[in-house]
Amino acid sequence: MLFHTGRRAGPAEIRSWQRSLPVLAHDLEQAGLGKVEVLIEHHLPLTSKRADVVLAGRHPRTGGPSYVVIELKQWSRAAAWDEDPELVLIEGYPNAPRLHPVAQVRGYCEYLADFAKFLDGHEDAVAGAAYLHNAMAEADVRDLYDYPQDSTGQLFIGARRDEFLEFLRDRLDPEVPGSPYADQLINSAIAPSKQLLAVAADEVQRREQFVLVAEQQLAHRLVLHEVDRARSRDSKSVVIVTGGPGSGKSVIALSLLGELARRGRTVLHATGSRSFTQTLRKVAGQRQPRVQKMFKYFNQFMEAEPNDLDVLILDEAHRIRETSVDRYTRAALRTGRRQVDELIAAARVPVFLLDQHQVVKPGELGTAEEISRYAADLGFDVYQVDLDAQFRCGGSEEYVQWVQRLLGLCEGGPTDWPGDPAFEVRVAESPEEMESVLLDKIAAGYGARISAGYCWPWSDPRPDGTLVEDVQIGGWARPWNVKGERKVGDAPPAALWATDPNGFGQVGCIYTAQGFEYDWSGVILGPDLVWRHGRFTAVRDANKDPAFKNRNATDNATFDRLLRNTYKVLLTRGMVGTVLYSPDAETRDALHELISKQTGAPEP
Repeated sequence: MLFHTGRRAGPAEIRSWQRSLPVLAHDLEQAGLGKVEVLIEHHLPLTSKRADVVLAGRHPRTGGPSYVVIELKQWSRAAAWDEDPELVLIEGYPNAPRLHPVAQVRGYCEYLADFAKFLDGHEDAVAGAAYLHNAMAEADVRDLYDYPQDSTGQLFIGARRDEFLEFLRDRLDPEVPGSPYADQLINSAIAPSKQLLAVAADEVQRREQFVLVAEQQLAHRLVLHEVDRARSRDSKSVVIVTGGPGSGKSVIALSLLGELARRGRTVLHATGSRSFTQTLRKVAGQRQPRVQKMFKYFNQFMEAEPNDLDVLILDEAHRIRETSVDRYTRAALRTGRRQVDELIAAARVPVFLLDQHQVVKPGELGTAEEISRYAADLGFDVYQVDLDAQFRCGGSEEYVQWVQRLLGLCEGGPTDWPGDPAFEVRVAESPEEMESVLLDKIAAGYGARISAGYCWPWSDPRPDGTLVEDVQIGGWARPWNVKGERKVGDAPPAALWATDPNGFGQVGCIYTAQGFEYDWSGVILGPDLVWRHGRFTAVRDANKDPAFKNRNATDNATFDRLLRNTYKVLLTRGMVGTVLYSPDAETRDALHELISKQTGAPEP
């Protein structure tokens, strides 16, 4: 463990090995399988997951490679949880349901088959077993047999050890050493399999409801051209697509994913946003959960082999960071390698889609200039497409331009809102008024959300499972969106705040709103951005975002720029209209003056 991961094994891991591995070793000897190769804690590529054991050898019937993934459990008793056969409770942990071990090992098998490229064409090469070697009475684990089983997930217990040995003999040839087959698996190129690409093509293409226009078509065609050229000439190039909110970057990304998968090209999609990635997984893999594995994060390519992929689609690339290292990164990977280098290296044609005005966090380095310069220094051709069209904010280029001038993000300074029949802008006198307007819109069939600058503390849920109403303005108080990946009461998990109808009851922050859109957007301009002397002024002490705590790491000028980018993102989430509110009276008066007497389009 220390050699391969750079970290020492914890006491619980060591105890687990001590109690399970000798049992498995004895069983392999009893089965006559002393020549198979045993891969312990086998790391699944492009994930943080590890399979307990993978046995490698030759298949006795097909003559091809054969792998048996084994999930070792020391459970002696287990039962289904709350009549859900996929969740189980084990002895000693009455309130902590676990995933059924057959479901767990099946997921590992499917992942290997989908991403170990050399397995393409090898049918029946991967099998899985959940082995509860301490379960000596079938009655003690009877519920677990209610879960469906197949070749990639079968349940075995200590009381029926002979069945486990027979299963192993059926999958592994006892006369042939397993080491060459283990080497094949370890050294395999990592890319989506043809079968997974076919599933993704069907899933994404069938969901495609967008028509690409103008520069969107150009970007789409350019990428396809570069992919064909990279194959025919054994070359490599980088494509950068820039555009503001709603210009169609993510539409291009999903269209490319579906089309490239249809053509059998090895392609993955990645972002730096948990919320955005999880939503894409849910939407694009709704009917085929396997497709969800094609949506990754930027920091999952630290160990990717160069050019294993034909294409890596990097959506929201303005969120690229200096390095992929975080607190979970093992020592061996703490090399200081730049994240942009990892991403460029991973594919023959890396595609970066970004809006550099959405860089909102210290350490985010995704600008077209930075990526282009780095790729050119490596000797690669770089192509850039700038998307001019505007599809968010009702297609109102006027509104996006007005926001950028309002926030000092482009030349010209703040100006009166000129009005646009396609988009409505309002100023509320109170948060109660803002909420009332948005509730009326919801009642009329629209979607709506309230977001705010990070100017209030953010508490964990109370012990009784309710959210703390941290965002307090006078007598009005609402909670922030849920922090984690589990819903709290009716409130959805953070990643689904923008898309789940129950998200309206909480106030969203930049990290949950970025990348999404909804019909009506209510935005609370917090006390960290106030109107003084004819322009907006940043007030750093009013900001509560932990990302800006370290003044040595983020100087005031950088804070000011990132804060304005943050509000630019929040102010451009709406498709039909935006309602603005500031608790600062002078700011509110200025907004009223800038937006006075302008009306939006008549409602349908």
